[in-house]
Amino acid sequence: MAVTDPFATIQQPSAVLFACSMNAVRSPMAEGILKAMAGTRIYVDSCGVGRGDLDPFVIEVMNEIGIDMGRHRPKSFDMLEDGFFDVIVSLSPEAQHRAIELTRTMACDIEYWPTLDVTVIEGNRDTRLDAYRAVRDSLVERIKARFGYLDSPQPSS
Repeated sequence: MAVTDPFATIQQPSAVLFACSMNAVRSPMAEGILKAMAGTRIYVDSCGVGRGDLDPFVIEVMNEIGIDMGRHRPKSFDMLEDGFFDVIVSLSPEAQHRAIELTRTMACDIEYWPTLDVTVIEGNRDTRLDAYRAVRDSLVERIKARFGYLDSPQPSS
């Protein structure tokens, strides 16, 4: 009889939640990317510790890779309609703490992917957009590596 590692992560989850501080930049990007890669194979959602407003730069850089974020509505942990996830991916320290609290009453894996808060980047529009692109591209690579989907979004020419 094979022994299952109790600390092994769920490789192909059926439901994933991405969480960050305000559900305005990092977690909506990650949600959009995984949805584009996985289609309907898994349920994907995102939230924040607080509820912010979707950042217009997110819409712009995600459109560059063919992902329309125009219908995304930011929400907080308290606004989640579904409370059952196999994996919660926290993208900020605040979200990590909240995910740990949430999982006291549910069984799921928590992963912490520290991700730059690009809203603190100063500079002209091009400098800021480059920072958003860098976060987007790092999320694409991290999601591909973690979930193994090959249908990755590509920048449009």
